[in-house]
Amino acid sequence: MRNALNFLAALVAAVIAVLATSIFTVDQRQYAIVFQLGEVRSVISEPGLYFKWPLIQNVRYFDKRILTLDGAEPERFITSEKKNVLVDSFVKWKIIDPRLYYVSVEGDEARARIRLSQTINGGLREEFGKRTVHDVVSGERDKIMEQMREKADLDARKIGVQIIDVRVKRVDLPSEVSESVYLQMESERKRVANELRSEGAAESEKTRADADRQREVIVAEAYREAQKIRGDGDARAAAIYAQAFNQNPEFYAFYRSLEAYRASFKNRSDILVIEPNSDFFKYMRSLAPAAGK
Repeated sequence: MRNALNFLAALVAAVIAVLATSIFTVDQRQYAIVFQLGEVRSVISEPGLYFKWPLIQNVRYFDKRILTLDGAEPERFITSEKKNVLVDSFVKWKIIDPRLYYVSVEGDEARARIRLSQTINGGLREEFGKRTVHDVVSGERDKIMEQMREKADLDARKIGVQIIDVRVKRVDLPSEVSESVYLQMESERKRVANELRSEGAAESEKTRADADRQREVIVAEAYREAQKIRGDGDARAAAIYAQAFNQNPEFYAFYRSLEAYRASFKNRSDILVIEPNSDFFKYMRSLAPAAGK
């Protein structure tokens, strides 16, 4: 009886062991390839519970998620101007054909990364060699990345991989080139600044000349208007004087003599040398008897 129980227990344990080696699961983030005696029997891309023959079949898993290829150090490329630039880039990729991926690189992710790195670097070297530093820094950066993604994807499909995106994070100049480039940029900025200053000075002179011309015109017009007003005033004054003279010539002559006396004897230090019987003293002589009274 005990032997029977031991045999049954051993049988159950053997069945459990066989089932354990026959059942496997596939996660939604994985591909699974079932091998039989070293040959690919099937590729599983859907998650779930699966069975395989124990001992003669084995399973290998491959990542279905999007992976990142990011170099540790920037790569040095040469532009069409024969200038070196340091390019830091990264690639987003994923496995789309596990069977081809296994056949091409034996399912080794390190080998796949080396293959993709060579493809990306070669493509970037070619694209950068067609463009100037300005183009690769800002002018055609998006265009370069899109063209690189298309070219790299064509080559990656040969190993069962899809290139989702290629991005250039940073483009720097080597230290030995930076100083000369900065000096060139500084010289260019100084040239532009000098041109702007010259244009500003010319515009200033033009504005100043125009302002001087307008000032001369305004002053001339004001002087002409003043002379016209003065002439009109003098004419009106002369007319008034003439009218007054015609109404009472004797009084007008007397008034004019008083004005002359006032102007001649304004200060005590004024000296007038004239004969006593001159007409200038006409009205003074006529007033002399009244003064004696």
